[in-house]
Amino acid sequence: MLKKKSNQNQAPIWRDVAERLCKPKRRRIAVNVSRITRNTTENDKVVVPGKVLGAGIIRHPVNVAALGFSDQARKKIVKAKGKCMTIAEMAEANPKGTGVKIIG
Repeated sequence: MLKKKSNQNQAPIWRDVAERLCKPKRRRIAVNVSRITRNTTENDKVVVPGKVLGAGIIRHPVNVAALGFSDQARKKIVKAKGKCMTIAEMAEANPKGTGVKIIG
């Protein structure tokens, strides 16, 4: 689905995310909330081609799309007035991929 979205909208970011997700499960990325905090500013859009874990503190709202979220990570992001979504939802909301960062 991401490769198709990439071709339709000339958005190379979705092809990159799709290629990262095609790797074996043991090579998928796990990103802590603290890394998201360090690499973003308020209201940024972030894609994690793996799982978001709850270690760390997040102090600003961020829209995060990932393959999965731990319970603690989801609570911390929502508490900071951010939004947790799937990668497909982010691709639908932002088909061109403008302003979206890949963390991982």
